[in-house]
Amino acid sequence: MYEPFDETAVRVLLAVNPGDSIRTVAQHLHTPYETVRQAVNQLEDAGYLRYDDGLFVTDDRVRKAARDLLATSAAVNPPSIEEAYVLPQFGDWPFAFTQVDAVYVWTQGGYQVGREPGDYPLFLAVLEKDIDAWQRFFERFGIPTGFERQPEDSFEGPLQVVLNERSVLNPDHVEGYPVISRRETIEFMRKHYATFQSALAMLDRMYDDLDLDVSYRESERECS
Repeated sequence: MYEPFDETAVRVLLAVNPGDSIRTVAQHLHTPYETVRQAVNQLEDAGYLRYDDGLFVTDDRVRKAARDLLATSAAVNPPSIEEAYVLPQFGDWPFAFTQVDAVYVWTQGGYQVGREPGDYPLFLAVLEKDIDAWQRFFERFGIPTGFERQPEDSFEGPLQVVLNERSVLNPDHVEGYPVISRRETIEFMRKHYATFQSALAMLDRMYDDLDLDVSYRESERECS
């Protein structure tokens, strides 16, 4: 018998990786644990999920139906910036936030630069072999993609995705977000020191195992 999905259930179906716990799915979706638990119970009762030392989708056709439903919804109600950060979790290919978004993730949202609500690029590292798949994925949600940031007047809507293709991808995870390594993020920040000097000081404070150049800390005190 047909069982209707609500939006949370759809997102849970798409976010589940084989063997995930409810808490892991909640972290992926940045959604309260209890909200996800209730959706999981609903999906288990309907036969769409099963628990066997972790969560598993019972039929890949269910995931496809959930993705189709979400894409159809996006045509009427485009994803917000907050939703766009979760959207890549619904793809079937690995990714990691990179460049400006790596700084954003490693500072746990504490440092944001070069973007505004009406012009908001997301920066994703993806595997070379998955480029076409990611482009098709975001196209379904009405989000343009490219390999460089495009002028805001070249497309409709505030969102775009800048793809950084790689032959290998080994993301770290910070608060549920896949992200390039902290070392690589710091190298990017140092390369663009004028933009990220205060963010470097922020990282130095946040992570006890870091010992960045003292000039970063001094520059931040001068600006504070």
